[in-house]
Amino acid sequence: MPIRALIWDVDGTLAETEDEGHRPAFNLAFEEAGLPWRWDSPLYGELLAVTGGKERMLAYWRRVDPEAAAAPDAAALIRRLHERKTAHYLALLDGGAVRLRPGVEAWIRAAHAQGLRQAIATTTTPDNVTRLLDVTLGDEGHRFFEVVGAGDVVAAKKPAPDIYRWVLDRLGLAAADCLAVEDSAPGVAAARAAGVPVWLVRSRYTGGAALPGVVADLPSLDGVAPPFAASTATPALRPAHRVR
Repeated sequence: MPIRALIWDVDGTLAETEDEGHRPAFNLAFEEAGLPWRWDSPLYGELLAVTGGKERMLAYWRRVDPEAAAAPDAAALIRRLHERKTAHYLALLDGGAVRLRPGVEAWIRAAHAQGLRQAIATTTTPDNVTRLLDVTLGDEGHRFFEVVGAGDVVAAKKPAPDIYRWVLDRLGLAAADCLAVEDSAPGVAAARAAGVPVWLVRSRYTGGAALPGVVADLPSLDGVAPPFAASTATPALRPAHRVR
């Protein structure tokens, strides 16, 4: 069946944001708060098994100091740290620290030119998504995407299928009408559990293990012809669904 919509993951899929943006931003927030935590690339790769920034910090805290992580004020500290981490991440984006991965912009623009609908399904903060797209694609880059499912819009994050179901509901499409582009095992699992076919585009942290059930398994989108039919339609940018 022809593809009617692309649903993109963000971190690791659109750009190598994890190692180039999020990890340094976490470390800046930790340093600012006077915490001795420092996440190097190998450690951060392990921590990515936990999706969601706040959840990742809490999981690490429980590892290094379970008593403090269980304290009544722990949740408030995690929220403050995450707010500061987001501010540092946005500053890194504005400074040009993160670029789209090879082939990604070509796919996004080709899909738009051919009338294909596009959406985002991610666990990262909505502001992170908008800023990344606008910095890399122009001031209204986020408007290439009709639906943006991000952050805490659903309670259960990947590998749960909830964010994909949320996006599908707002697109008004069946899962089989869409194609997900993901870079991680949790992302692939989330898309598959929602019934969405997946192209795996491996990133720096994906690793080499086989992920069953994907339609394609690629190291990059660079030079890869997108699997949607050509069309002469060039639609106007649709207003995006914002997360409230």
